[in-house]
Amino acid sequence: MSDKRVVYQTGPRGPGGSVTRCPRCGGAPCHCGPQKSLDARSQQVRVRREKAGRAGKTVTTLGPLQLVRDDAQALLADLKKLCGSGGTLREDKAPDGRPCFVLEVQGDHADRLVTELVSRGYPAKRAGG
Repeated sequence: MSDKRVVYQTGPRGPGGSVTRCPRCGGAPCHCGPQKSLDARSQQVRVRREKAGRAGKTVTTLGPLQLVRDDAQALLADLKKLCGSGGTLREDKAPDGRPCFVLEVQGDHADRLVTELVSRGYPAKRAGG
């Protein structure tokens, strides 16, 4: 069988059928976070309460935040301490396609987090119900 034609492929492919990988992280697709943090005033942060896909548990999400990982982890630690709860940092894509982070804080703390983000200079707004 010398016929090497591609019958089916998934994922991003470059010229010649090879997988296109990120030059920094080597991932396909790229798993790099933002390279530099944007100014707090230039970000549009939405704070929402979510229950879907979490076995009935309420989680407050904040995002998209275009921060480097260290800055996002520091902000998340401060917010978790403020609320007295746990949380996690999740990678995501902003509406314009750039990499960003979404912060998840366990429990319904949307109003408290909006107030804290506004005091830190973020133009945060409550979204959803």
